[in-house]
Amino acid sequence: MRQVKALVITGYGINCEMEMAYACTQAGACTDIAHISEIISGRFSLMDYHFLNLPGGFLDGDDLGSAQIGGLRFKHATIKTTGRSIFDDLLSCIEAGMLVLGVCNGFQSLVKSGLLPGNPFGTRRVSLTFNDSARFEDRWVNLAVNPDSPCVFTRGLERLCMPVRHGEGKFVCDSDETLQEIIEGNLNVLSYADHEHHQTMDYPSNPNGSVSSIAGICDASGRVFGLMPHPEAFIHATNHPTWTRMKRMSSRGDGVAIFENAVRYLAQ
Repeated sequence: MRQVKALVITGYGINCEMEMAYACTQAGACTDIAHISEIISGRFSLMDYHFLNLPGGFLDGDDLGSAQIGGLRFKHATIKTTGRSIFDDLLSCIEAGMLVLGVCNGFQSLVKSGLLPGNPFGTRRVSLTFNDSARFEDRWVNLAVNPDSPCVFTRGLERLCMPVRHGEGKFVCDSDETLQEIIEGNLNVLSYADHEHHQTMDYPSNPNGSVSSIAGICDASGRVFGLMPHPEAFIHATNHPTWTRMKRMSSRGDGVAIFENAVRYLAQ
């Protein structure tokens, strides 16, 4: 069992790095937080880590669209010590077995840089756009887990409850063929669900109008995973607003399992 090293990226408007790092540490990983500029300068190298975390926030103020600038930075920013782009290093790490988790703004970075859904990496085929409600959505949602998904992060899970907080969370595809590829490949990891945990398009259970109620997707390997809900925001039962009435048998929040699955996979 090796010691898993996790890296959490921050900077330029990201604001959930502390919660993300705490979740990784609680799951058993040795965790560092690095500003994006420290990746570009070469002070931190992606090659030194097993688990990359892209947290939520308002990267670059969501100018030009959520994470649009961040996606371009990933693809084109050159690391000063190597002359390689962040994207090139990230592809090498993924090929070597790295796990990548993008939450909310991090998910937006993954789709806008073309890391999700992949096939091939670098080609943008899906996006996350303005909510159908035309307003910022800050609410708790139920999620159904696709049992046939290859996603490493959701193994053994059936249902989850987590908060969303976004203005641009509606999942859309560039074509019906892309959506079909995602569905047939079981890359649709999480779906917005009603209180009976049935997949739904009804608002507010589906808070943004995502096609096929998709709340999170992975690549074909199951090692790159992005989702709009925030697992790092539900690590302890008391994070839930109705925790005193839920009478949970455990103090654990639903989000813990996402990080524990990742660390367990890497450790073994």
